[in-house]
Formats: sequence, structure tokens, C-alpha cells
Amino acid sequence: MKNIFILLFLLTSITIYSQSEKPELVIATERVEPGILFIFEGAIKDNISPSSMHLSENETNIHIEARVNWDTVNVPEGTPVGGFIPYLYISAQVKNQKTGLSTFIDLLPHINLIDNFHYARNISLPGSVDDNYSVNFNIIAPSGTDLALHMDWLKTYGNELLENKKFSYNNINFSEVAKASRN
Repeated sequence: MKNIFILLFLLTSITIYSQSEKPELVIATERVEPGILFIFEGAIKDNISPSSMHLSENETNIHIEARVNWDTVNVPEGTPVGGFIPYLYISAQVKNQKTGLSTFIDLLPHINLIDNFHYARNISLPGSVDDNYSVNFNIIAPSGTDLALHMDWLKTYGNELLENKKFSYNNINFSEVAKASRN
């Protein structure tokens, strides 16, 4: 099963790369119960609408992303395989490992033609694009006012979509995506 997951992940990554013909840095892939797949990425900065809520491409270095979808195997009955998981609160801290400077950002729902729905934000790195960074993602499950749960879900999976999670990664180098342009 692990080999199938790795093969699907590689095929997805190759497809995304060939569609965009631009570099994307996969920081990590995580799977949490009940079958939710997180793919954390550093992507090329972009102009995002509405511009009043997002830094413009020329004010940033990278587009930090969390693609959050149902996995393709071992998911709850009735789940749309590969479907987007809405209503999560995701934040990221990007810390320069050389200087200790940090940037904190809330990732918001986005949509594009390559990844479809995902959580993301343009950010300015707290230092040189050639430095190494640690990246911490904080995932907060939807509250009871954001997502209602039917009795069949409650009986099978309990009173939440997933447990809150924290993921941390070190020695991430964004230089390739930071130096690239979508234009």
C-alpha cells in the first residue's frame, strides 16, 4: 500500500510539473486519519485576486501552499476520492535558520487551474532566497459552527473531521522557486 501511495504521489508531482512547466518545491507529504492527504509546497509567486487581501507578485518571494485532499485509498464511505477538504484553518511559520527571523502567515483557500482548490499565500522570505528555512504548519480543525457533523460520521469517526496537527520541517531551500517567474 505504501508503494501505491508513493507511485500516486510521484505521478501527481510529474503531472503538476509538466502542466505548469515551472518548478514547485514539495516540502513534505503527510497523511492523517481518516484519510486526509496534506501536500506542503513552495511554489512560484503569483498575482492573486482580490489584490487588496494578497501581496502582489513583485512584493514577495514564494507562494506557500497546503494542498489538502481526500486520499485515493482507505477513506470514509461516500468520500469523493481526491476531493478538497474545506473549512480548515492553516497557518505557517517560515523561519530563517541563519538569522532566526520569522514570517507568520495564514493560508487562505485559493483555486487555480493546476492544483484546483488549495490553501496558500504569497510571502516574502525573512532573509535571502538562498538561505535555508524551517517551516512549521499548524492545522486547526473546523469548529462546530463551521462544519456540522451527521450522526453516521459521529458514530464512526467522532466529533471532529480530524485532530489538530502541527508539522515541522528543516533545511528547506526555496531558491529555485523564488528565482522563477510565472511570466
